[in-house]
Amino acid sequence: MTSTSVDQNSSSLTSGRRYGDSIFSALSFSAGIVILAVLVGVTAFLFFGAKDAIVADPSEVRGGNGLISYVGPLIFGTLLSSVIALLIALPLSVGIALFISHYAPRRLAAGLGYVVDLLAAVPSIIFGLWGMQIAGSAVPVFEFLFDQLGFIPLFSGESVTTTGRTMLMIGIVLAIMILPIMTAVNREVFLQTPRLHEEASLALGATRWEMIRQTVIPFGKSGVISGAMLGLGRALGETMAVAIILSASGGGYSWELLTSNTPGTIAGDIALNFPESFGVERSTLFVSGLALFVVTFLVNMFARWIISRRSEFSGAN
Repeated sequence: MTSTSVDQNSSSLTSGRRYGDSIFSALSFSAGIVILAVLVGVTAFLFFGAKDAIVADPSEVRGGNGLISYVGPLIFGTLLSSVIALLIALPLSVGIALFISHYAPRRLAAGLGYVVDLLAAVPSIIFGLWGMQIAGSAVPVFEFLFDQLGFIPLFSGESVTTTGRTMLMIGIVLAIMILPIMTAVNREVFLQTPRLHEEASLALGATRWEMIRQTVIPFGKSGVISGAMLGLGRALGETMAVAIILSASGGGYSWELLTSNTPGTIAGDIALNFPESFGVERSTLFVSGLALFVVTFLVNMFARWIISRRSEFSGAN
């Protein structure tokens, strides 16, 4: 083969690669534009639906005391239930993921991985029905917490509700819902830890837990944060489980987790009241949806900021 033919083949191969790169770049750019367009469209839709309540007299707004008085407690309840779920699910997800990735035998780890993935696909209404059924049986546990930890504002109040449908119950159900997603993300992140780092730590005399603490957890911190924010996003927007368990709430701001004086959540409130609302009342629910959209957007921005601070870390270095 002459040098001329070789040059022609390499030139055609290079031009083909450049053509493919151009197509991929154009598709990626188009996908980014589509995402921005959808984001702008959702924002405009919510603003259009909320404009009547924004300009309406406070007495006409749902609740009769203005938008802040109505939406504020719902935002508080949404954040409170989601934070409770995250505090319960985060350590459990990390522990389960570490067991699957570094402790369990290979066959058992594979089976547990399939189970975790299947649990992530369970519809939220199933968790809601389950939570509603066990709420009554959880009352003795809530009464124990009320008696022993009543000096803490979270477990204080006049009396424990006999139905068991409390903010703590909502947090537990949401934690079970987001646990499979967070566990799946953490498991995949921990499995990506460079094998060389693990073997080097063990070779220096570290125990398995010391090796995990020195190499696996530092390597997977960004992934754990990403999984936590993914779970938090689902908890913030959860509708049916909250609507089923917390069908009626006392409203207002309250830190009490074991009483009937429970604030609602935005998603649950919209699901319960939207079909029967019209005019300004329905527009008020659009304001609630806009508030949830903003809260979720801020949470994701915060998560991206945390992850970007650790972008200089590379497990391959």
